[in-house]
Amino acid sequence: MTDDPEEGMLSWDESVFRDEHVFEIDYVPETFDHRETQLESLKYALRPAVRGSRPLNTMVRGPPGTGKTTAVLKLFGELSGQHGVRTVRVNCQLDSTRYAVFSRVFENVFDYEPPSSGISFKKLFGQITDRLVDDDEVLVVALDDVNYLFYENEASDTLYSLLRAHEGSAGVRIGVIVVSSDLSLDIMEELDGRVQSVFRPEEVYFPVYDADELVDILRERVDRGFNDGVIGSPELDRVAELTAESGDLRVGIDLLRRAGLNAEMRASRTISVDDVEAAYDKSRYVHLSRCLRELTESEQALVETIAEHDGEQAGTVYEAFHESTGLGYTRYTEIVNKLDQLGVIEADYADVEGRGRSRSLTLSYDADAVLNRL
Repeated sequence: MTDDPEEGMLSWDESVFRDEHVFEIDYVPETFDHRETQLESLKYALRPAVRGSRPLNTMVRGPPGTGKTTAVLKLFGELSGQHGVRTVRVNCQLDSTRYAVFSRVFENVFDYEPPSSGISFKKLFGQITDRLVDDDEVLVVALDDVNYLFYENEASDTLYSLLRAHEGSAGVRIGVIVVSSDLSLDIMEELDGRVQSVFRPEEVYFPVYDADELVDILRERVDRGFNDGVIGSPELDRVAELTAESGDLRVGIDLLRRAGLNAEMRASRTISVDDVEAAYDKSRYVHLSRCLRELTESEQALVETIAEHDGEQAGTVYEAFHESTGLGYTRYTEIVNKLDQLGVIEADYADVEGRGRSRSLTLSYDADAVLNRL
Protein backbone atom coordinates (compact mmCIF):
# COMPACT_ATOMS: atom_id res chain seq x y z
CA MET A 1 0.00 0.00 0.00
CA THR A 2 1.42 3.35 -1.00
CA ASP A 3 0.93 6.67 0.73
CA ASP A 4 1.83 8.60 -2.41
CA PRO A 5 -0.60 11.59 -2.50
CA GLU A 6 -0.31 11.69 -6.29
CA GLU A 7 -1.60 8.13 -6.76
CA GLY A 8 -4.70 8.24 -8.99
CA MET A 9 -3.79 11.67 -10.33
CA LEU A 10 -3.50 12.46 -14.03
CA SER A 11 -0.13 13.44 -15.38
CA TRP A 12 0.04 16.40 -17.77
CA ASP A 13 -0.11 14.21 -20.92
CA GLU A 14 -2.98 11.96 -19.76
CA SER A 15 -6.73 12.36 -20.23
CA VAL A 16 -9.98 10.94 -18.91
CA PHE A 17 -11.23 10.85 -22.49
CA ARG A 18 -10.91 7.91 -24.84
CA ASP A 19 -12.56 9.92 -27.66
CA GLU A 20 -13.73 13.45 -26.78
CA HIS A 21 -15.51 13.85 -30.15
CA VAL A 22 -18.17 11.44 -28.85
CA PHE A 23 -19.48 14.33 -26.74
CA GLU A 24 -19.70 16.84 -29.60
CA ILE A 25 -23.15 17.92 -30.83
CA ASP A 26 -22.46 16.81 -34.42
CA TYR A 27 -21.37 13.27 -33.46
CA VAL A 28 -23.46 10.55 -35.12
CA PRO A 29 -23.41 7.43 -32.89
CA GLU A 30 -22.86 3.99 -34.39
CA THR A 31 -25.74 2.65 -32.33
CA PHE A 32 -28.94 4.69 -32.26
CA ASP A 33 -31.25 3.13 -29.69
CA HIS A 34 -34.87 3.89 -28.79
CA ARG A 35 -35.72 5.40 -32.18
CA GLU A 36 -36.36 2.22 -34.17
CA THR A 37 -39.96 3.14 -35.02
CA GLN A 38 -39.00 6.61 -36.26
CA LEU A 39 -36.11 5.24 -38.35
CA GLU A 40 -38.39 2.69 -40.01
CA SER A 41 -40.91 5.43 -40.86
CA LEU A 42 -38.17 7.55 -42.43
CA LYS A 43 -36.81 4.55 -44.36
CA TYR A 44 -40.31 3.87 -45.69
CA ALA A 45 -40.53 7.45 -46.98
CA LEU A 46 -37.04 7.41 -48.53
CA ARG A 47 -37.12 3.91 -50.05
CA PRO A 48 -38.55 5.05 -53.45
CA ALA A 49 -35.39 7.15 -53.99
CA VAL A 50 -33.28 3.98 -54.08
CA ARG A 51 -35.48 2.75 -56.94
CA GLY A 52 -35.04 6.00 -58.86
CA SER A 53 -38.42 7.47 -57.92
CA ARG A 54 -39.34 10.62 -56.02
CA PRO A 55 -39.36 9.86 -52.25
CA LEU A 56 -42.29 10.68 -50.02
CA ASN A 57 -42.16 14.11 -48.41
CA THR A 58 -41.80 13.87 -44.64
CA MET A 59 -42.40 16.13 -41.64
CA VAL A 60 -40.24 15.31 -38.61
CA ARG A 61 -41.29 16.97 -35.36
CA GLY A 62 -40.36 16.74 -31.70
CA PRO A 63 -38.84 18.72 -28.81
CA PRO A 64 -35.16 19.74 -28.98
CA GLY A 65 -32.61 17.02 -28.27
CA THR A 66 -34.79 14.02 -29.18
CA GLY A 67 -32.71 12.58 -32.03
CA LYS A 68 -34.34 14.14 -35.10
CA THR A 69 -31.17 15.43 -36.76
CA THR A 70 -29.21 12.32 -35.82
CA ALA A 71 -31.84 10.11 -37.44
CA VAL A 72 -31.73 12.10 -40.68
CA LEU A 73 -27.91 12.10 -40.76
CA LYS A 74 -27.85 8.37 -40.04
CA LEU A 75 -30.13 7.58 -42.99
CA PHE A 76 -28.40 10.08 -45.27
CA GLY A 77 -25.15 8.29 -44.47
CA GLU A 78 -26.68 5.02 -45.62
CA LEU A 79 -28.12 6.61 -48.77
CA SER A 80 -24.78 8.15 -49.71
CA GLY A 81 -23.65 4.73 -50.86
CA GLN A 82 -26.60 4.35 -53.23
CA HIS A 83 -26.03 5.13 -56.90
CA GLY A 84 -28.35 7.82 -58.27
CA VAL A 85 -29.32 9.34 -54.91
CA ARG A 86 -28.03 12.69 -53.62
CA THR A 87 -28.80 13.95 -50.12
CA VAL A 88 -28.43 17.49 -48.78
CA ARG A 89 -29.04 18.61 -45.20
CA VAL A 90 -29.56 22.36 -44.84
CA ASN A 91 -29.28 23.98 -41.40
CA CYS A 92 -32.02 26.61 -41.73
CA GLN A 93 -30.82 28.34 -38.60
CA LEU A 94 -27.80 29.36 -40.68
CA ASP A 95 -29.45 29.40 -44.13
CA SER A 96 -32.82 31.01 -43.49
CA THR A 97 -33.77 32.32 -46.95
CA ARG A 98 -34.76 30.54 -50.15
CA TYR A 99 -31.63 31.76 -51.92
CA ALA A 100 -29.40 30.56 -49.06
CA VAL A 101 -31.07 27.14 -49.07
CA PHE A 102 -30.55 26.68 -52.80
CA SER A 103 -26.98 27.99 -52.53
CA ARG A 104 -26.32 25.15 -50.07
CA VAL A 105 -27.92 22.66 -52.48
CA PHE A 106 -25.83 24.09 -55.34
CA GLU A 107 -22.65 23.68 -53.28
CA ASN A 108 -23.47 20.02 -52.64
CA VAL A 109 -24.37 19.26 -56.26
CA PHE A 110 -21.37 21.01 -57.87
CA ASP A 111 -18.81 20.68 -55.03
CA TYR A 112 -18.13 24.42 -55.02
CA GLU A 113 -20.00 27.49 -53.80
CA PRO A 114 -22.03 29.61 -56.23
CA PRO A 115 -20.81 33.14 -56.95
CA SER A 116 -21.45 35.41 -53.97
CA SER A 117 -23.18 37.96 -56.22
CA GLY A 118 -24.36 38.44 -59.76
CA ILE A 119 -26.35 35.21 -60.18
CA SER A 120 -30.13 35.30 -60.03
CA PHE A 121 -32.21 32.73 -58.20
CA LYS A 122 -33.69 31.58 -61.50
CA LYS A 123 -30.24 30.84 -62.94
CA LEU A 124 -29.05 29.19 -59.73
CA PHE A 125 -32.17 27.03 -59.65
CA GLY A 126 -31.86 26.13 -63.34
CA GLN A 127 -28.25 25.01 -63.00
CA ILE A 128 -29.18 22.71 -60.11
CA THR A 129 -32.11 21.07 -61.92
CA ASP A 130 -30.15 20.69 -65.18
CA ARG A 131 -27.33 18.88 -63.36
CA LEU A 132 -29.77 16.57 -61.55
CA VAL A 133 -31.37 15.60 -64.88
CA ASP A 134 -28.00 15.16 -66.63
CA ASP A 135 -26.69 12.95 -63.80
CA ASP A 136 -30.03 11.10 -63.47
CA GLU A 137 -30.05 11.67 -59.72
CA VAL A 138 -32.87 11.78 -57.16
CA LEU A 139 -32.38 14.65 -54.71
CA VAL A 140 -33.47 14.45 -51.07
CA VAL A 141 -33.31 17.77 -49.19
CA ALA A 142 -33.62 17.90 -45.40
CA LEU A 143 -34.57 21.35 -44.14
CA ASP A 144 -33.34 21.04 -40.57
CA ASP A 145 -34.79 23.56 -38.11
CA VAL A 146 -37.25 24.55 -40.83
CA ASN A 147 -38.99 26.77 -38.27
CA TYR A 148 -36.33 29.41 -39.01
CA LEU A 149 -37.64 29.67 -42.59
CA PHE A 150 -41.07 30.39 -41.14
CA TYR A 151 -39.65 33.05 -38.80
CA GLU A 152 -38.23 34.83 -41.88
CA ASN A 153 -41.39 34.24 -44.00
CA GLU A 154 -39.34 32.18 -46.48
CA ALA A 155 -40.82 28.71 -45.92
CA SER A 156 -43.58 28.70 -48.53
CA ASP A 157 -41.41 30.06 -51.35
CA THR A 158 -38.60 27.63 -50.54
CA LEU A 159 -40.85 24.58 -50.41
CA TYR A 160 -42.77 25.68 -53.49
CA SER A 161 -39.56 25.84 -55.53
CA LEU A 162 -38.44 22.40 -54.33
CA LEU A 163 -41.77 20.63 -54.66
CA ARG A 164 -42.73 22.03 -58.07
CA ALA A 165 -39.29 21.83 -59.67
CA HIS A 166 -40.42 18.96 -61.90
CA GLU A 167 -43.03 21.19 -63.53
CA GLY A 168 -40.35 23.45 -65.00
CA SER A 169 -37.73 20.78 -65.61
CA ALA A 170 -38.95 17.41 -66.85
CA GLY A 171 -37.25 14.52 -65.14
CA VAL A 172 -36.38 16.30 -61.90
CA ARG A 173 -37.14 14.18 -58.82
CA ILE A 174 -36.92 15.94 -55.44
CA GLY A 175 -38.16 14.83 -52.04
CA VAL A 176 -38.23 17.04 -48.95
CA ILE A 177 -37.84 16.32 -45.25
CA VAL A 178 -38.73 19.20 -42.93
CA VAL A 179 -37.45 18.99 -39.35
CA SER A 180 -38.87 21.23 -36.62
CA SER A 181 -38.36 21.53 -32.85
CA ASP A 182 -40.96 24.28 -32.49
CA LEU A 183 -44.04 22.38 -31.31
CA SER A 184 -46.12 25.57 -31.29
CA LEU A 185 -45.61 25.92 -35.05
CA ASP A 186 -48.39 24.36 -37.15
CA ILE A 187 -46.37 23.80 -40.30
CA MET A 188 -49.21 22.87 -42.62
CA GLU A 189 -51.42 25.68 -41.36
CA GLU A 190 -48.68 28.28 -41.90
CA LEU A 191 -47.87 27.22 -45.48
CA ASP A 192 -49.49 28.82 -48.53
CA GLY A 193 -52.33 26.88 -50.12
CA ARG A 194 -50.22 26.38 -53.27
CA VAL A 195 -47.67 24.48 -51.14
CA GLN A 196 -50.18 22.58 -48.99
CA SER A 197 -51.68 21.00 -52.11
CA VAL A 198 -48.38 19.37 -53.15
CA PHE A 199 -46.57 18.81 -49.86
CA ARG A 200 -48.86 16.28 -48.07
CA PRO A 201 -46.06 14.86 -45.89
CA GLU A 202 -45.70 11.67 -43.93
CA GLU A 203 -45.44 12.61 -40.24
CA VAL A 204 -42.79 11.23 -37.88
CA TYR A 205 -42.81 12.33 -34.23
CA PHE A 206 -39.85 12.10 -31.85
CA PRO A 207 -40.98 12.16 -28.19
CA VAL A 208 -38.83 13.11 -25.20
CA TYR A 209 -36.66 10.23 -23.97
CA ASP A 210 -37.80 8.67 -20.70
CA ALA A 211 -35.41 8.24 -17.74
CA ASP A 212 -34.34 4.67 -18.58
CA GLU A 213 -33.72 5.57 -22.23
CA LEU A 214 -31.60 8.55 -21.19
CA VAL A 215 -29.41 6.37 -18.99
CA ASP A 216 -28.95 3.85 -21.84
CA ILE A 217 -27.94 6.55 -24.32
CA LEU A 218 -25.65 8.38 -21.92
CA ARG A 219 -24.01 5.12 -20.82
CA GLU A 220 -23.27 4.29 -24.47
CA ARG A 221 -21.56 7.69 -24.86
CA VAL A 222 -19.63 7.10 -21.63
CA ASP A 223 -18.38 3.70 -22.84
CA ARG A 224 -17.18 5.16 -26.13
CA GLY A 225 -15.95 8.53 -24.93
CA PHE A 226 -14.33 7.97 -21.51
CA ASN A 227 -11.59 5.64 -20.36
CA ASP A 228 -12.72 2.74 -18.16
CA GLY A 229 -13.75 3.67 -14.64
CA VAL A 230 -13.87 7.43 -15.20
CA ILE A 231 -17.52 7.83 -14.18
CA GLY A 232 -19.44 5.69 -11.73
CA SER A 233 -23.14 4.83 -11.53
CA PRO A 234 -24.07 7.54 -8.94
CA GLU A 235 -22.45 10.24 -11.08
CA LEU A 236 -24.06 8.95 -14.28
CA ASP A 237 -27.46 8.78 -12.56
CA ARG A 238 -27.08 12.42 -11.56
CA VAL A 239 -26.26 13.38 -15.15
CA ALA A 240 -29.39 11.52 -16.28
CA GLU A 241 -31.53 13.31 -13.64
CA LEU A 242 -30.35 16.74 -14.75
CA THR A 243 -30.82 15.80 -18.41
CA ALA A 244 -34.38 14.64 -17.71
CA GLU A 245 -35.13 17.97 -15.99
CA SER A 246 -34.09 19.84 -19.13
CA GLY A 247 -35.83 17.42 -21.52
CA ASP A 248 -32.91 17.81 -23.93
CA LEU A 249 -30.43 14.98 -24.52
CA ARG A 250 -27.88 17.50 -25.78
CA VAL A 251 -27.69 18.94 -22.27
CA GLY A 252 -26.67 15.55 -20.90
CA ILE A 253 -24.04 14.95 -23.57
CA ASP A 254 -22.53 18.40 -23.04
CA LEU A 255 -22.72 17.82 -19.29
CA LEU A 256 -20.64 14.64 -19.56
CA ARG A 257 -17.95 16.43 -21.53
CA ARG A 258 -17.76 19.40 -19.17
CA ALA A 259 -17.72 17.12 -16.11
CA GLY A 260 -14.78 15.28 -17.68
CA LEU A 261 -12.97 18.55 -18.25
CA ASN A 262 -13.64 19.54 -14.63
CA ALA A 263 -12.09 16.25 -13.45
CA GLU A 264 -9.04 16.90 -15.62
CA MET A 265 -8.77 20.39 -14.15
CA ARG A 266 -8.35 18.69 -10.77
CA ALA A 267 -5.92 16.18 -12.35
CA SER A 268 -8.36 13.47 -11.27
CA ARG A 269 -8.86 10.16 -13.09
CA THR A 270 -12.51 10.02 -12.04
CA ILE A 271 -15.53 12.34 -12.24
CA SER A 272 -17.21 13.32 -8.98
CA VAL A 273 -20.78 14.48 -8.36
CA ASP A 274 -19.32 17.93 -7.66
CA ASP A 275 -17.79 17.91 -11.16
CA VAL A 276 -21.26 17.17 -12.58
CA GLU A 277 -22.99 19.85 -10.52
CA ALA A 278 -20.42 22.49 -11.48
CA ALA A 279 -20.69 21.56 -15.15
CA TYR A 280 -24.48 21.88 -15.13
CA ASP A 281 -24.25 25.64 -14.55
CA LYS A 282 -22.99 25.92 -18.15
CA SER A 283 -24.52 22.85 -19.81
CA ARG A 284 -28.08 23.85 -18.97
CA TYR A 285 -27.64 26.85 -21.27
CA VAL A 286 -26.61 24.76 -24.30
CA HIS A 287 -29.86 25.66 -26.14
CA LEU A 288 -29.45 29.35 -25.33
CA SER A 289 -25.81 29.36 -26.48
CA ARG A 290 -26.75 27.70 -29.76
CA CYS A 291 -29.58 30.15 -30.42
CA LEU A 292 -27.51 33.24 -29.66
CA ARG A 293 -24.58 32.02 -31.74
CA GLU A 294 -26.73 31.76 -34.87
CA LEU A 295 -28.48 35.15 -34.53
CA THR A 296 -27.57 38.03 -36.83
CA GLU A 297 -25.79 41.10 -35.45
CA SER A 298 -29.02 43.12 -35.28
CA GLU A 299 -30.87 40.25 -33.59
CA GLN A 300 -28.12 39.94 -31.00
CA ALA A 301 -28.29 43.72 -30.49
CA LEU A 302 -32.00 43.46 -29.64
CA VAL A 303 -31.35 40.59 -27.19
CA GLU A 304 -28.74 42.77 -25.48
CA THR A 305 -31.17 45.72 -25.38
CA ILE A 306 -33.90 43.54 -23.85
CA ALA A 307 -31.42 42.24 -21.26
CA GLU A 308 -30.69 45.81 -20.27
CA HIS A 309 -34.44 46.70 -20.14
CA ASP A 310 -35.77 43.33 -18.92
CA GLY A 311 -39.51 43.42 -18.29
CA GLU A 312 -40.04 46.90 -19.68
CA GLN A 313 -42.64 47.88 -22.27
CA ALA A 314 -41.94 47.15 -25.94
CA GLY A 315 -42.02 50.85 -26.83
CA THR A 316 -39.22 51.64 -24.39
CA VAL A 317 -37.16 48.73 -25.72
CA TYR A 318 -37.72 49.87 -29.30
CA GLU A 319 -36.50 53.39 -28.57
CA ALA A 320 -33.25 52.05 -27.10
CA PHE A 321 -32.86 49.52 -29.95
CA HIS A 322 -33.48 52.15 -32.63
CA GLU A 323 -30.99 54.51 -31.03
CA SER A 324 -28.24 51.87 -31.04
CA THR A 325 -28.92 50.29 -34.48
CA GLY A 326 -30.91 52.82 -36.52
CA LEU A 327 -33.35 50.06 -37.57
CA GLY A 328 -37.04 50.82 -37.94
CA TYR A 329 -40.10 49.54 -36.15
CA THR A 330 -41.06 46.92 -38.76
CA ARG A 331 -37.73 45.11 -38.51
CA TYR A 332 -37.81 45.48 -34.73
CA THR A 333 -41.21 43.75 -34.59
CA GLU A 334 -40.01 40.92 -36.85
CA ILE A 335 -37.03 40.27 -34.59
CA VAL A 336 -39.18 40.38 -31.43
CA ASN A 337 -41.50 37.76 -32.91
CA LYS A 338 -38.57 35.56 -33.93
CA LEU A 339 -36.94 35.74 -30.48
CA ASP A 340 -40.29 34.95 -28.89
CA GLN A 341 -40.77 31.90 -31.13
CA LEU A 342 -37.24 30.72 -30.35
CA GLY A 343 -37.95 30.87 -26.63
CA VAL A 344 -35.20 33.40 -25.93
CA ILE A 345 -37.71 35.99 -24.73
CA GLU A 346 -41.34 36.13 -23.65
CA ALA A 347 -43.44 38.85 -25.25
CA ASP A 348 -46.62 39.13 -23.20
CA TYR A 349 -49.50 41.57 -23.62
CA ALA A 350 -50.76 43.39 -20.54
CA ASP A 351 -53.15 46.26 -19.79
CA VAL A 352 -51.26 49.51 -19.10
CA GLU A 353 -53.16 52.31 -17.41
CA GLY A 354 -53.92 55.10 -19.86
CA ARG A 355 -52.33 53.23 -22.80
CA GLY A 356 -54.53 50.17 -23.35
CA ARG A 357 -52.82 46.86 -24.13
CA SER A 358 -49.05 46.87 -24.50
CA ARG A 359 -46.37 44.22 -24.77
CA SER A 360 -43.71 43.71 -22.13
CA LEU A 361 -40.51 41.93 -23.14
CA THR A 362 -38.85 39.56 -20.68
CA LEU A 363 -35.86 37.26 -21.09
CA SER A 364 -36.55 33.54 -20.70
CA TYR A 365 -33.13 33.16 -19.08
CA ASP A 366 -31.10 34.94 -16.43
CA ALA A 367 -29.90 38.28 -17.86
CA ASP A 368 -26.27 37.70 -16.84
CA ALA A 369 -26.30 34.28 -18.52
CA VAL A 370 -27.56 35.87 -21.72
CA LEU A 371 -25.09 38.78 -21.71
CA ASN A 372 -22.18 36.45 -20.96
CA ARG A 373 -23.01 34.42 -24.07
CA LEU A 374 -23.48 37.27 -26.52
